[in-house]
Amino acid sequence: MKRNYFEVPGKFNLKETSTTYETGMDTSLVKAALKKVRKKISKIQDMMYAHDKYSVLICIQGMDTAGKDSMIREVFKGFNARGVVVESFKTPSYKELQHDYMWRHYTKLPEKGKFTVFNRTHYENVLVTRVHPYYLDNERNPYIDTEQLTDDFWHNRMERMVQFEKHWSENGMIVLKFFLHLSKEEQKTRLLKRIEKPKHRWKFSPGDLKERDLWENYQFCYEEVLKNTSHNKGKWYIVPSDDKDVSRLIVATIIYQTLKKYTDIHYPQPEEEVLERINEYKTKLLTD
Repeated sequence: MKRNYFEVPGKFNLKETSTTYETGMDTSLVKAALKKVRKKISKIQDMMYAHDKYSVLICIQGMDTAGKDSMIREVFKGFNARGVVVESFKTPSYKELQHDYMWRHYTKLPEKGKFTVFNRTHYENVLVTRVHPYYLDNERNPYIDTEQLTDDFWHNRMERMVQFEKHWSENGMIVLKFFLHLSKEEQKTRLLKRIEKPKHRWKFSPGDLKERDLWENYQFCYEEVLKNTSHNKGKWYIVPSDDKDVSRLIVATIIYQTLKKYTDIHYPQPEEEVLERINEYKTKLLTD
């Protein structure tokens, strides 16, 4: 399983991109493989926390029921809690709307030495708002007329986001972006599960069905994002997500394969004076 396989290609059609991936392993082996990769990532994360020079931003996007929440839970469960933060972006608050559309995302970026996972991301500003342009009225931007929007407007926003990501990268942030690619049929199955099983019913909202009716609109907008905002400093990966266990293994593997390339990440060494007296300190402790 190589990360390059899942990178957004130069030309592609999202409708023709598979939502499944054959690993050749049964479910138990996939889960076991995820556990092994997860341990490897957590070791790098611990070292990165001590190294305190790089940070990692994981961006996760996908349609409703694509498995974003469970993805985060299963991939990052082995992390030291002090080294990872999860940020979810829903409807902007009044305070957030008092600033530009990127402000609330900028304030949640990872500190050096830490991971931050964006559950939905800054790309919501060219996804859900493109499907529902009237949402832009809440921004109260005097230069936006929602009745006169063109493709250039959305492409300009996407270009700004790429510029932000390149700036972040230049300051030591590793940016990885994952689109959880779900089929419409699998979404139906998962929505029915929410309705039929009492313990999952709390997750269901009639709004899910209204958004499902706009499936083609969302697919177009996602394809636009993937084509226009994948770059060397912030690549998009299309993750087949009809099988949640497989999608988790793919994401974890890509994270690990990316991070292991940073061979300069290491545990810092104590000052020379401390090293020279290390045996003295050990003796003192043993005889205390």
